[in-house]
Amino acid sequence: MQNQLLNFVPEQAHAQLKALLAKDNLVVKVKQERKTKHGDYRQLPNGKHQITVNANLNTYRFLITLVHEIAHFEAFAKFGRFIKPHGKEWKLTFQHLMLPFLRPEVFPLELLPLLAKHFKNPKASSDTDTQLSLALKRFDEGEDKTFVFEVPLGQTFKLYNGRVFKKGNTRRKRIECVEVKTGKLYLFNPNAEVEILDK
Repeated sequence: MQNQLLNFVPEQAHAQLKALLAKDNLVVKVKQERKTKHGDYRQLPNGKHQITVNANLNTYRFLITLVHEIAHFEAFAKFGRFIKPHGKEWKLTFQHLMLPFLRPEVFPLELLPLLAKHFKNPKASSDTDTQLSLALKRFDEGEDKTFVFEVPLGQTFKLYNGRVFKKGNTRRKRIECVEVKTGKLYLFNPNAEVEILDK
């Protein structure tokens, strides 16, 4: 277990996490921010198993992401490599591994009900659970963020990759946005981080 890894998770999770990582003997690397994912798991050509997690995540999201990736390894080890990456075997494994962490010593009280709801049927990414994702983002460091659900109707905004969109109507769970350059319609999660542009 790399001791530096403990700096990225809540202190009350250290013992449980050490035991989990010692049992699985995984290589864990902390990476610079990747915009398209929080972490990943893969088997290396030498047969070892590697997990990567983004360094910029707050301690709670880091812990959830790390356990999410450990669940991939354990699900493949137990059920074989032909299971779906985020299928029922992974979901059961993720639920089982997260349960010991879901307590007020590890997570703030305001997150626990959202986590309990999320882990009834965990998704491939906690970002697709809008309520949980927004609650977790409140613990991020740095400047204030703007989310697409906060953008006024008809306002243009920019994504991290420079693409510019105009906000449209809200559907049941997603928000219609038109890419200014192409005129194509895209559906956004309400918690997508954006930069508002002057008209």
